[in-house]
Amino acid sequence: MVSFIINIRNNSIINSIYEIMLDDIVLYIHIVQSRGLAIAAKQLRLPAATVTRRLQKLETSIGCKLIHRSARQFSLTAEGEVYYQAFYELVQTFEATQRSLSADLHLLSGKLKVLAPTNISTGLLQPMWSSFIKSYPDIQLDLSLNNANQDILVVQADIALRIGPQKDSQLYQKGLGFIPTVLVASTDYLNNHAAPAQLDELFKHRIIGVNSIPVWTLTHRVTGNEVELTPSINTFVNDIKMASQWACDGIGIALLPISEVYQDLHDGNLVQVLIDWSGPKRELYAVWPSGRLLSAKAKCLRDFMQDYIDKDEVLQTQGMILNKPN
Repeated sequence: MVSFIINIRNNSIINSIYEIMLDDIVLYIHIVQSRGLAIAAKQLRLPAATVTRRLQKLETSIGCKLIHRSARQFSLTAEGEVYYQAFYELVQTFEATQRSLSADLHLLSGKLKVLAPTNISTGLLQPMWSSFIKSYPDIQLDLSLNNANQDILVVQADIALRIGPQKDSQLYQKGLGFIPTVLVASTDYLNNHAAPAQLDELFKHRIIGVNSIPVWTLTHRVTGNEVELTPSINTFVNDIKMASQWACDGIGIALLPISEVYQDLHDGNLVQVLIDWSGPKRELYAVWPSGRLLSAKAKCLRDFMQDYIDKDEVLQTQGMILNKPN
């Protein structure tokens, strides 16, 4: 049973408002229906002493005796009868709702509202959503895509896929993996500008910047040495897909997630530069409200995403040399 506070007023019992634990009211209704404390304790799987103590606490809270108790007799006081009639239907409704919600939490069916980033969801992870829908046809997936983080609490979503850790203390989060970032440029650009051989040569090139990767933290794949660069940005955009397109169009060099450029690398529209260096890893998280039980269908999606990401060949490359063979 879930505890919360309610206020009651019953002029035939008392003339003021008391804060009563609903759990104890529910217990009282069960005692009356069972016609005894011992029977109620057995049915509810509670120690008899606990049932007695909680009944006494309820009687103390409202300031009157509810049950005449003896070894041979069980009967309600006049106040107890009024109290029972006042709360019987409320408890019935409460428990029916509780049973319904509990059953829904364990079903792999019904509506599942999910938030996710647009670019990766319509790109690299698009097959994941289709596969989930086919695998669980009874789950009614309601997928809301937005590159800006929608407030999961405001829109009342069940779960969200997020890039980067969430600072909101009202959210639970579970790491699912990460997206490597790589330096890329088009062959046309590199035909007109000598490919950089060292990091400091990046400053001689036209750089495409994106707001989601403001600082370039580059790590050497072999030595593990880490260098932080703030390149001089010649062209800036707040959308990774547009930055990728500009790189394909020969505008300059960009540091982009492998999830956004893997196809262009495979097709030869882009090539990696400074392949011994990798950019920052963009972490993927499953996120859900901390004050809400995670339903079976939301857990199912979380685990499905984890399994898919673990097996995805592109994400598991660590961003290593995906240039199209000559």
